[in-house]
Amino acid sequence: MTEKKAYSKPTIIRHSVGVQNKFGRPPATVPINRLDGFEVSELAEKYGSPLFVLSVKALRDRYRDLKRAFSTRYPNFQIAYSYKTNYLKSVCSILKQEGAWAEVVSGFEYDIARNIEVPGNQIVFNGPYKSHEELTRAFNDGAIVNLDNYDEMQVVEKVASELGKTLEVGIRINMDLNDPPWHKFGFNVEAGHAFEAVKRAEAGGKLKVVGLHIHTGTYVDDVTIYSRAAQGLVNFYSYIQEQLGVKLKYWDLGGGYASHNTLHGAYLPAEQTCPTFDQYAEAICPILMSGPFQAQDAPKLFIEPGRAIIDEPFSLITSVVSQKRLPSGQRGVLLDSGMNIMSSVQWYRYNFQSAQDSGTMLEDTIVYGGLCMNIDVLQASSSIPPVRRGDLLVIPHVGAYNISQSWQFIYLRPAIIAIEDGEVYVIKKAETRDYVQGFEDVPGKFITN
Repeated sequence: MTEKKAYSKPTIIRHSVGVQNKFGRPPATVPINRLDGFEVSELAEKYGSPLFVLSVKALRDRYRDLKRAFSTRYPNFQIAYSYKTNYLKSVCSILKQEGAWAEVVSGFEYDIARNIEVPGNQIVFNGPYKSHEELTRAFNDGAIVNLDNYDEMQVVEKVASELGKTLEVGIRINMDLNDPPWHKFGFNVEAGHAFEAVKRAEAGGKLKVVGLHIHTGTYVDDVTIYSRAAQGLVNFYSYIQEQLGVKLKYWDLGGGYASHNTLHGAYLPAEQTCPTFDQYAEAICPILMSGPFQAQDAPKLFIEPGRAIIDEPFSLITSVVSQKRLPSGQRGVLLDSGMNIMSSVQWYRYNFQSAQDSGTMLEDTIVYGGLCMNIDVLQASSSIPPVRRGDLLVIPHVGAYNISQSWQFIYLRPAIIAIEDGEVYVIKKAETRDYVQGFEDVPGKFITN
């Protein structure tokens, strides 16, 4: 007996074939059916859907290209990978193999770095909140600590007294570089707060300022902001050297470097607007090399990239659950992924690529996540070919923040695999209910007999 096909009310829809969409991007009708040599369908069948997939080769290549761009222009250079962007131990370990130091903003991330045997003197400890215990551990380990505020400075002075020695510290500063400016972190230069902070730290007799740190923002695709930040560092260093006799061992230009994902509201796609690593390096390094020092005494330059390294190497495989025709006439497609594992949909206009040959006829589609929430919209307008229940889609460039900011809401977090040299490794198992509720306890009084 032939199975009866599901009935769908006929609707006349205008389709496009091979033309540019309103963002100037030609639609990708060629399916992504393989990731690093493996069939997408086979990966989903074996490891489940949704499924995060890391291309280790792409990760190593991104790191090496960034290192080349900066080290050829500034010889005393070091990458400190931003753990908060994606703190999977495998990711951090791979980057440690490549020579990256760790940049952490919490005791939790500090523990990860030490757990994978990052030496204490190769950890940069930032962030506005560090406990007394965490700071004591960091200084005992020889970590680089950048101070964010006066209260933290006072805690570190107490640590110095307890340890019986003068502690070397960095001072986090901010400048009026953005609109709106990033004034939450550190001490402002234009208002004179940064100079006052350096003077206060030196005057206490328990701290010695040897570093300056600045983070210009997030997803900064305007390299002139980095140029102005670099010039501001040079000017400020010259001033504190002249006024206070400070000699820096390092300066740190933080992160914020963009990736090849398009922000909501951007007219052009990121492929056309995201600077190359060479462009970032050229905007920063020559200015810093003009600083108040001889070439052989150049302070070590740190940068703290996150998304620029980790976004591209990750893809997400997801399945079509259902589709429907909305009252507006637009097609709606429901996936087994949601905002719980794709938090960055609030910032990025992701591309949704079919993993099977679905033809070249494209239709404007709302892509919904699988959560029971009306706000769980992964893409309000996406040109994708016809799909049906069980079809697979691939979402490229999902490595930054989606995993570290994921949450177990309605559905649990999926497995994560890494591929290198023709081998597949499970680097994080899919969560189970027992794992999620393992810390809970139900008192006997609450149990019905």
